[in-house]
Amino acid sequence: MRYRYSKWTSESMTDEQRLESLASLFSYLLLQTSGDVNEALEWLRQLAEEYGLLNENLTMEELIDKLKEMGIIEEINEEFSLTTKGIQKIRQDALKEIFNSLRKGSVGYHEMPQTGTGVERVSETKKWTPGEAPTNIDLTTTLTNAFKRDGIEDFTLKEEDLEVYETEHMTSCATVLMLDISHSMILYGEDRITPAKQVALALSELIMQKYPKDYLALVVFGDDAKLVSLAELPFLTVGPYHTNTRAGLQLARNLLRRRRSVNKQIFMVTDGKPSAIFDDSGRLYKNSFGLDPRIVNKTLDEAVACRREKVAISTFMVARDPYLVNFVEELTKANRGRAYYSQLQNLGEFIFVDYIRNRRKKFGAM
Repeated sequence: MRYRYSKWTSESMTDEQRLESLASLFSYLLLQTSGDVNEALEWLRQLAEEYGLLNENLTMEELIDKLKEMGIIEEINEEFSLTTKGIQKIRQDALKEIFNSLRKGSVGYHEMPQTGTGVERVSETKKWTPGEAPTNIDLTTTLTNAFKRDGIEDFTLKEEDLEVYETEHMTSCATVLMLDISHSMILYGEDRITPAKQVALALSELIMQKYPKDYLALVVFGDDAKLVSLAELPFLTVGPYHTNTRAGLQLARNLLRRRRSVNKQIFMVTDGKPSAIFDDSGRLYKNSFGLDPRIVNKTLDEAVACRREKVAISTFMVARDPYLVNFVEELTKANRGRAYYSQLQNLGEFIFVDYIRNRRKKFGAM
């Protein structure tokens, strides 16, 4: 039997790597199609034909079969749909994409240098004190201390020999991610909602993997605000809505008020100024022109209420509209929070930096 080998280069991918790359591309297309599997497959087919992503070793039909074998999609009555495993795959790919985009040497996913009482062990040790958990005893260093004093022949273990590992102080963190789904997120042909959803998916996967006991809620806001499950995130679409930032902050604050976590924070991803509020009668008052003082003042009142309840607001602007920038400056002052402008491609870097920073606090400084 003869085998034909193609020339290998450093850019060559194995069949397994090619399949994983195509599956990740499919995940991103699912975000752009709001979870429409059939539309995403059609886009993938067009891209494969245009850029030669497939070959005789892997046809489009075979790729679809592989996606079904991997449990990412399923076919019912000749219609494809996304599985629970497929939703998890989107989160995992989003997390991988965000961290791969971080520049070397830039701030990112790093541990803090402070130590204290906690649950995560670090390499440094210290002398044992009453109350230290026995499971944190560094046996090697402890025995070495005893041997140095009396030798192996007359081995005795004393309290001063005991050393324990330092631990990082881990604080619980409650986070509400606010996602703007107003019409401007797809206005003028610019897709701002897809990368924003990608960041939200990546953040949720990070928390579920590394901080499973942390609280994370997702609030979307347009004319009104509502709590949605993380499972719905890939399927979210932008509507013909105004931007009711106040309603989003109110709902987020109410959700966080019920949590007993030390750190409470709101991450708000938006591309527009507030343009709507509910008046005292419950009717929607809206004004898309400029900064309406009636809307702005009520929204800033909510930012102050968040500050009083020790809820920090981090605003991530995905546009540079002067009205948006002016409003966010006022909101940041009122809340004493943080605000960032970022290009869509590095939006995730800022969010992950902030999340990791806010989880770790120096013991004794809280």
